[in-house]
This record gives sequence, structure tokens and C-alpha cells, in this order.
Amino acid sequence: MSHIADISELNLPKSCTISFPNGKDDLMNFEILIGPDDGYYLGGKFLFSFQVSPIYPHEAPKVKCKTKVYHPNIDLEGNVCLNVLREDWKPVLSINTIVYGLYHLFTEPNHEDPLNHDAAAVLRDNPKTFQSNVNKAMAGGYVGETHFPRCM
Repeated sequence: MSHIADISELNLPKSCTISFPNGKDDLMNFEILIGPDDGYYLGGKFLFSFQVSPIYPHEAPKVKCKTKVYHPNIDLEGNVCLNVLREDWKPVLSINTIVYGLYHLFTEPNHEDPLNHDAAAVLRDNPKTFQSNVNKAMAGGYVGETHFPRCM
């Protein structure tokens, strides 16, 4: 099965690790931990769950962020706004493409395609305040009324 090969051949950035919460018998559900080594989220650890469809690669995997994060492109429910998970998905793309895309969201968050509109507005208008909010959230503090669990 080619999709299993795809997963075993992942060539992840060094700051990403993969785990199989249901064991090696279930390679279609896995988690990837991303630890950005650059940018606003430096030092944080963010866990994503991947559910790979039986018709992969004809359908993008379903990806959720399991770490509550203050981020313009990830909402508080863990939905991720990433073009390759939606309209830009093509069967020639791979799990790797998605992981690099997610990693890129942490090194270069995009305020132009937001799910968290407050975070996007702060990033756009005041990057220094944005950095301070990210630091507060990753340290396990509040941003506005929202509490974030520590993730560093």
C-alpha cells in the first residue's frame, strides 16, 4: 500500500517527531509534534493529529492541532487553515508537504488567511504585541479572556 510507504518514508524537519498513539498497526492515524526552531513560536511544542483517509492520496488527511495555540491560522478548536489541506491539495502531494506547511505556519504565520481574527489583526498591526501574546500563551497564561496551557 503506497500510503503506508509514504508515512514510513517521511523526511521530517529535525524539529518534528511522529508517533502512533494506536500503535504500529494503525498507520493511518498518527501525531506529529512540531517544535519550531525559529520565529514567534520558538521553543514551543505543538501536537497535530493526522487522520489519513482510505482514499488517500485522493483526499487530504484530516489534520487538527491538539495544542491550544494563539495563532492567526489555527482556531481555538484546533482547526488549521492551510491551503494544502484544502483547495490546493493534489494527489502528488505527500504527508511531508503538509508537515512542512504546518511548520511554516509557525515560522511565518499569515494574517491574510485567518481563522483566529483577533490574533491575525494583532500580528498585522502590532507584531511586538503579537510576540508578547504568543509568549504569554506558550507559557501557560491568558491572552484576553482565553487561557492557554503551557506548551514549552
